[in-house]
Amino acid sequence: MKRISPAAYEALREALPVFTWNKRPFETYLRTALRETPELLAGLNFSEPKRLNAGLLVDRLIAGENRYRDTTIALMLEIGSMTEFPNIAQIADKNDRARWLGIAKDATAYLRTFTEAFEQVSQAREQAEVAREAARQETERRQHLARTLNSTRDMFLAMHSASDPHKRGRDFEKLLSELFVIYDMEPRLAYSLDAEQIDGSLTFDTDDYIVEARWRAGTVSRADADVFAAKVHRKGKNALGLLISVNGFSGPALDTYRVSTPFLAVTGSDLFAVMDQRVRLDDLLKAKKRYANETGDCLYSVEQML
Repeated sequence: MKRISPAAYEALREALPVFTWNKRPFETYLRTALRETPELLAGLNFSEPKRLNAGLLVDRLIAGENRYRDTTIALMLEIGSMTEFPNIAQIADKNDRARWLGIAKDATAYLRTFTEAFEQVSQAREQAEVAREAARQETERRQHLARTLNSTRDMFLAMHSASDPHKRGRDFEKLLSELFVIYDMEPRLAYSLDAEQIDGSLTFDTDDYIVEARWRAGTVSRADADVFAAKVHRKGKNALGLLISVNGFSGPALDTYRVSTPFLAVTGSDLFAVMDQRVRLDDLLKAKKRYANETGDCLYSVEQML
């Protein structure tokens, strides 16, 4: 970047001692503004005239420009942007007050003529920093998502060797709930109605889904699918179903719900692809719903999608 011009330094030298009337607020301002670089104020005697200390400070900024460039620009931008001067406004004599307000306004306005380019650079830096921080947070979010999905995948694989099917079923429901939480689908765990048991529900893309999960030795039969379809129909015209079967669906079940389905079918392969990070769960459900709306078919597999 270009060096700060001598004229800009002189404008700062003129503005520093005149934006306050008393020495104490002048000292307080500088100690606050330069708290990250206190060495710039070391040895300054603030009982001396403000103009003397302002000159010594600017000399130090000039001598250390490579080190203090950002500090100098920040100081110029802040003082140059001043339009009100509370300390000067406290001067009792109105003529003195008007005179010193005029001097302060002229000095800061003149300094401002040198800071427009600095302000553009500063804004660009701030925008770049915001972009870097957003990228960092996105990377962190992706890494967290990857770790969580890896954990659910390992749990899912371990469940295949479980000896207690009832415990596996309960663990499977918890795993699904955690998976839905990852994608902000507001899941509810199992709840009971008067005449039936529903494994859960979730909200996704403005739709509410009734969820039933099956992990059986065989596939979901047509009778099983019919029972779930009836549950969905009883919940109202806006309700949708999500029928999850780790071991898939029988031919008759798929044939029955190939042209008009109240639910989306999800297989173990679909779930593993999500946990293996080959497809996002929200993208998978969107694709399944779109396919069901267009064809009436309950099953749109991850293999078809990918």
